[in-house]
Amino acid sequence: MITSLKFGTSGLRGLAVDLVGDAAQRYTTAFLNYLSQDDAPVSSLYLGRDLRVSSAAIVADCAAAAAAMGLRVVDCGELPAPALAFHAMAAGAPSIMVTGSHIPADRNGLKFFRASGEISKADEAGILAQLGEGAEADDAVQAVDESALAMSGYLDRYRGVLAADALKDWRIGVYEHSSVSRQALAEVFAGYGAQIVPLGRAPGFVAIDTEAFGDAVFAPLVGWIKEYDLDAIISTDGDADRPLLMDEQGQFVRGDVLGLLAARFFGADTVVTPVTSNTAIEATGYFASVERTRVGSPFVIAGMEAAIAKGARCVFGFEANGGTLLGTALNLHNTDVPALMTRDAILPLIGVFGRAAAEGGTISALVAALPLRVALSDRLENFSAENSSTLLDDLSTPAGAAAHFGARGSIVRSAAIDGLQVFLDDGTMIHYRASGNAPELRCYVEADSAAQAEDALRWGLAAAKMAAISG
Repeated sequence: MITSLKFGTSGLRGLAVDLVGDAAQRYTTAFLNYLSQDDAPVSSLYLGRDLRVSSAAIVADCAAAAAAMGLRVVDCGELPAPALAFHAMAAGAPSIMVTGSHIPADRNGLKFFRASGEISKADEAGILAQLGEGAEADDAVQAVDESALAMSGYLDRYRGVLAADALKDWRIGVYEHSSVSRQALAEVFAGYGAQIVPLGRAPGFVAIDTEAFGDAVFAPLVGWIKEYDLDAIISTDGDADRPLLMDEQGQFVRGDVLGLLAARFFGADTVVTPVTSNTAIEATGYFASVERTRVGSPFVIAGMEAAIAKGARCVFGFEANGGTLLGTALNLHNTDVPALMTRDAILPLIGVFGRAAAEGGTISALVAALPLRVALSDRLENFSAENSSTLLDDLSTPAGAAAHFGARGSIVRSAAIDGLQVFLDDGTMIHYRASGNAPELRCYVEADSAAQAEDALRWGLAAAKMAAISG
């Protein structure tokens, strides 16, 4: 049977109509059967969801499959993905977050967590190997409601990280849209003394890509900064594992810059981040070690685990989308912050505001002090996996790459850790990679000036589109 469902950079993704019903039950059964191969028996499954229209029905399907296998089902309601993971891990149980994260509203997915944390690429293969018919399921499942408990535990994780009055002079807008963290963001930052201004709550689900700053959905934010005299606007994607930050000048702060600033604030000695993060991270000299990986939290987690095994003291992972993973526990102001190796949106935002407040400056000044190159990214939507594969195959040969990039200059060096990253003699870097979650081609660029970066991004997208048409 042809289906859109597949594992991407972080979890199973596809069209919601392909996931609702039998497919959700089959994947849940496969996940639980795979876990049952371990020595420790599985007795409970924790479930959570984002605010997509299809998510409640898919949660019901997952619950029915688990109940049919004799498991206790715990419903954690609508909550951030890291909140679900944190709550289930504390109980020593696996969990499934029903979310499509940042991808379009007609899509959805399943994000699987073991009792020990986010699944690996090897686990994905193990789940697929178990995929078969679902168990005979009963739609009437009596799930245990722990939604309030799960959210309170997640919020408790951040209490005391900053002083209660650390942000007393800040006016922070919370772009609510349809994020499951909209209330959590307000509570956390109000708890540090900030004055919170709620903005833009959406009546239905809105797909927010925290890397696509040019999307029309972000158009009102600059006006809000001026209208409400804000020091910043914060938000997340739909399931709150990717942060969004706009400074007081109306400029977005890239996710990798967020991760960098947070890692420095919290005293990391080791940073693990994909190749798509800014190439100047190493140049800061802030960290004893910077490890590069492919895009996707499973690859970042593998790198973090390797660093911890080598004796790293304080390990942070983050992606270009800003999702930050804490590999080792912290103690701040006599407050313990447990490790959580899955992407989180709130922790990096706390780190950035904490550093800005400590220095008595603005978010823009904090970013300007970093030795960063100008980095931009965007994507070609409705760009099929076949088109992406054909383009990257063509560029994998020296002749193909030289022909494609020849209009801009000569290739100085390249890297193929994930997609193709090319450094040109005009000082720009252009990086193509296929999205693991949607039919999109991602394009990332770096340059010494904003004008040069904007030109490189326009050229990179146009060149890829033309290659697909001519091919």
